[in-house]
Amino acid sequence: MLTDTVIRNAARRGKPYKLHDERGLYLLVSAAGGKLWRFKYRFAGKEKVLALGQYPDVPLKAAREKRVEARQLVAAGKDPGVEKKVTRERLKASAVGTFEAVAREWLKKFASRWTPATAATKLRRFEIHVFPRIGARPIRDITAPDLLAVIRRVEATGRHDTAHRVHQLCGEVFRYAIATDRADRDPSGDLRGAFSPAVVTNRAAVTEPAKVGAILRMYDRYDGYIVTRCALRLAPLVFVRPGELRQAEWSEVDFDKGEWTIPAWKMKMRNSHTVPLSRQAIAILRELQPVTGEGRYVFPSGRTGERPMSDNAVLAAMRRMGIPKDEMSGHGWRAVARTLIAENLEQLGLVGAIWESMAREIVEHQLAHLVKDATGEAYNRTKFLRERRQMMQAWADYLDTLRAAKVSEKRA
Repeated sequence: MLTDTVIRNAARRGKPYKLHDERGLYLLVSAAGGKLWRFKYRFAGKEKVLALGQYPDVPLKAAREKRVEARQLVAAGKDPGVEKKVTRERLKASAVGTFEAVAREWLKKFASRWTPATAATKLRRFEIHVFPRIGARPIRDITAPDLLAVIRRVEATGRHDTAHRVHQLCGEVFRYAIATDRADRDPSGDLRGAFSPAVVTNRAAVTEPAKVGAILRMYDRYDGYIVTRCALRLAPLVFVRPGELRQAEWSEVDFDKGEWTIPAWKMKMRNSHTVPLSRQAIAILRELQPVTGEGRYVFPSGRTGERPMSDNAVLAAMRRMGIPKDEMSGHGWRAVARTLIAENLEQLGLVGAIWESMAREIVEHQLAHLVKDATGEAYNRTKFLRERRQMMQAWADYLDTLRAAKVSEKRA
């Protein structure tokens, strides 16, 4: 058995050597003279070594106590080396285990799944509604009543949809914390039914052909910034989401093929999306190309070409033209196209067996909705491409007829 005197007098010998105590404990004297405690044991038929610290930081008595604890773990069927690693990871996790730290880590880890604007919105919701209340608390200690108090503060302002989104975001952070061993359960699951349901509102859109024609003529007369005017005129022809339109880049447009391919990271459903361009759409892009074609964005910001145009630019132009917000929104052209194409297949010249049986699926694919077809196949960017190309040209021609129609522009 070792004694403190033997350990103190142990000198380096130019190469490592061991001084044995008992029951697997020994002192490893390194070539440089360092004195390291080690415990040798067998687990699952394999010989292993556990580091117990350095002498004199860990004196002989403490090393023997650590040996006893390790032997007790072996007797209980647990590997001391694995248990030590788990404890170390738990301590490391606890150092960054506040709700805010875990939430920011989650946002950073999964940022590639979202557009920059979406990621910024999620962070803003945390910073406004959650971090000031529970951000500094250990995420493992947060209970359902704690989280409910946060959400009810949002609900009290009348923003029920935001309250639900905050609830969903917090739930994702808690589930991430569980997966990374910084929380034991997700308290957000206990809150279902504990606050008011979100109010679902449909995007404003007109679907009467006469009103659609009137709006198109108003777009044509818009005398503001050319970039905004072209965005207004292109939106009805491509019926993509507003964010997808304003972030369009010239590198995504293939004039030879007559296609605009939107990369997956910009799309809500994270699938790249092909938009066949009608002759009318190409004409608008050709008109704009001399103005913004040297830059990255088709519709750059009026202040700097390094960013796309503001998400409010088109809406503000519509309001200045006198188009009420309850009549048409930025998303509205998607609803217009979906409704009027379905109601006017024959007028658009979309006839034949495939249109009789697959019209809905074709339109949904062009809207980039993840709707599975009869064979169970989900959206892909090239499916129905020939039919979609036909549809987009027919739709552009149909809008021209609405624009030219002899109807009163008096708003109902």
